[in-house]
Amino acid sequence: MRVRDLCLTLGIALLAWVPAARALDAGQVALLVNRDDPASVEIAVYYRQRRGIPEANVIELAMPTGRDVLSGDEFEQIHAEAKRRLPPGTRALVLAWTRPWRAGCMSITSAFAFGFDKRFCSSGCGQTSPSRYFNGGLDIPDSLPMPIPAMMLAGESVDQVKQLIDRGIASDYTYPRGTVYLVRTEDAARNVRARHFDAIPEQVPGLRMASPSAAQAKGLDDVLGYFTGAARVPLLDTLTFLPGAPADHLTSFGGQLLGNPSQMSALEWLKAGATASYGTVVEPCNHLSKFPHPGVLMHWYANGDTLIEAYWKSVAAPGEGVFIGEPLARPFGTRVQRDEQGWWLEGHSGKGRRVVIETAPSVVGPYRPATSVKLPAGHSRQKLTVEKAAAVRARSF
Repeated sequence: MRVRDLCLTLGIALLAWVPAARALDAGQVALLVNRDDPASVEIAVYYRQRRGIPEANVIELAMPTGRDVLSGDEFEQIHAEAKRRLPPGTRALVLAWTRPWRAGCMSITSAFAFGFDKRFCSSGCGQTSPSRYFNGGLDIPDSLPMPIPAMMLAGESVDQVKQLIDRGIASDYTYPRGTVYLVRTEDAARNVRARHFDAIPEQVPGLRMASPSAAQAKGLDDVLGYFTGAARVPLLDTLTFLPGAPADHLTSFGGQLLGNPSQMSALEWLKAGATASYGTVVEPCNHLSKFPHPGVLMHWYANGDTLIEAYWKSVAAPGEGVFIGEPLARPFGTRVQRDEQGWWLEGHSGKGRRVVIETAPSVVGPYRPATSVKLPAGHSRQKLTVEKAAAVRARSF
């Protein structure tokens, strides 16, 4: 299936019944650190401790410091070393640095995710290879490349990155009641995602949506997501982002994180309080497939994905785009809790979904299906009739 076809079917795909894998956890993350960069080392130590990432999952690499771009040959040597040392069962990569953000013609996150591959690079505003991870793999051929999603813990200082990490952790299981802002602009070339905006509220009814103009999008105190198209976004300092909120602006060079005076860096979203963002590192032209689809992102996020999973699922052709933020933020996760009254299921759904409840004689298993529960759109908490179980967990579908 061509990238164009993937984008044309987005509205239908979101309405389909799609099984969801168990959400990512800290034991399935490999944390990559540049041992020659003191800031990278400090950030990696902080993140490992705060998120409980096993020490065995930390991979130290020797990389150039203070450079924005690695050549393809340089990157391939570094990637081969990282790949050789990946722990079994790794499902995501966390890059504990801000520079470099590019490897040859690819973003550094996509280069680590796929390996260096020129099919993910464009020439003369061409299309690039799509990803099998897009939209959870729905209706996507198995022949397409499957990445290990990667995200950068990026910022202008160590303190900024630590604040980012803290925001992501603070978001977990908070079930925020904020608003996703789909902001329209007068910039015709960059406002192309607006063609999807009218359909998104119906596709993700479990979240509150608004679609103001750029001039109206100021003084907002409940930002759960913010998506727009502009070379620079005004009034960022008037916005209050809820912990876990993603935000990005469709423009050519938002992924050139530092030292780009002509366009706003994706880092500005993180400085303003967002928990993740995305931007392209080379000229992508305004192909919708190369930028996040807000409806796809918020659909998966509202159904309990971590932020890295949801963001990666929202970009059909991510080869030229860099993902930055706190990967494990999970404000809408489904969880089972126990109190003096018994077992409870708490969760959130973008449109409504079914959860299978599994029980076991102990926390180590074996777990077996016991019943199923329907989660309505939005947040819910309901009592389970499994009082005699020693251990209970939920699997989403």
